[in-house]
Amino acid sequence: MSSAFARTGKKIVAIGRNYAAHAKELGNAVPKEPFFFLKPTSSYVQNGGKVEIPQGIIAHHEVELGVVIGKTGRDISPADAKSHISGYTLAVDMTARNLQDRVKKAGLPWSAAKGFDTFTPIGSFIPSSEIAEPHALQLKLDINGVTKQDGSTADMIFDIPSLIAHVSGIMTLEEGDVLLTGTPPGVGPIVPGDRVECSLKDKEGKQLASLVFDAVQRQGGYKFTA
Repeated sequence: MSSAFARTGKKIVAIGRNYAAHAKELGNAVPKEPFFFLKPTSSYVQNGGKVEIPQGIIAHHEVELGVVIGKTGRDISPADAKSHISGYTLAVDMTARNLQDRVKKAGLPWSAAKGFDTFTPIGSFIPSSEIAEPHALQLKLDINGVTKQDGSTADMIFDIPSLIAHVSGIMTLEEGDVLLTGTPPGVGPIVPGDRVECSLKDKEGKQLASLVFDAVQRQGGYKFTA
């Protein structure tokens, strides 16, 4: 499939609070079943690109393993989930935290807080044949050379087959869609001028992917006012 998924996929399905330590750091309860939100594919930005932070927004990074759907399916069983995966990718789910906090308090949707243009930096496509065990990978994110997130996919609350089964029991997963599987602890702000470097490694320490981007101030568009 190569990286064509970023152009052809119809949706990004992002799992929330799938690492207990991340739920705790934001003061959220650990979910009893997976929950998710959608991000538009227009929020993708390729490796080496720029994340544009809107004026007044406190933007937080959340490094994640992305699962690329290779075969469309509905009501997929956990046992059959692997056959629907074409590969993986390294991604960052950017969040407008102050906007999210405000809408959450009002009981409103999160779409704007997650859906800004450039708010899903995405790495290259990794064929599933290159990752024997997706639940034993190391996710790392550095800002200006300082490590902020360093966690293992072994700490996911719900594993990938469970996530695919849950989501496809609600909505059809289509070829090219990306499932973001949650973020380990250590989320925090990125500000204009920051350089962000992410890596994905297997349990032997072999690097499978890297993702680099710079944060810049967005000109025009939405402005957050308290």
